[in-house]
Amino acid sequence: MKGFFDQILEVAKIVLLVMLIALPIRYFLFQPFMVRGASMEPNFQQTDYLIVDQISYRLREPQRGEVIVFDYPENEEKRHIKRIVGLPGEKIFIDEGKIVIEEDGEVKELKEDYIPPEKRSQRTGDEVFLGKDEYFVVGDNREASFDSRNWGSLSRENIVGRAFFQISFFDKFACVDVPTY
Repeated sequence: MKGFFDQILEVAKIVLLVMLIALPIRYFLFQPFMVRGASMEPNFQQTDYLIVDQISYRLREPQRGEVIVFDYPENEEKRHIKRIVGLPGEKIFIDEGKIVIEEDGEVKELKEDYIPPEKRSQRTGDEVFLGKDEYFVVGDNREASFDSRNWGSLSRENIVGRAFFQISFFDKFACVDVPTY
């Protein structure tokens, strides 16, 4: 009988050790996230599985083009995935679906080659001034995305992390690329 209890004790030690290692990784470093909806198509599909890096933004600021997961500002129990296009201190215009950024008097249009023409919006007229620690985020499928164009800027404190690795169960296992603008 003593051998049985020794085995149970060994299993309990292993389970405790795994929990002491895995739980901090899961809650402080990397977190899983499943894409729901069509707002990021064609780059991210419904049911794609992402690994979200939660540590990078403790060491540096978010960058334009990065895909992030964040707590939705109007209901922090919901998480969303979008791409950062506007950074703190910038003025964002949307003109016939094109994103135009003004910073320190310099104006530039974002070249978004990663979005096919059929996924681009023809929306015009949005203008947003981003304050300190505010970001402008949009989905890659502009016509199907509920994003900063609808609810305004995203506060830095709502950002959970950046999409680091993407798994599409049938064809894709890859690091998430950040476009060059």
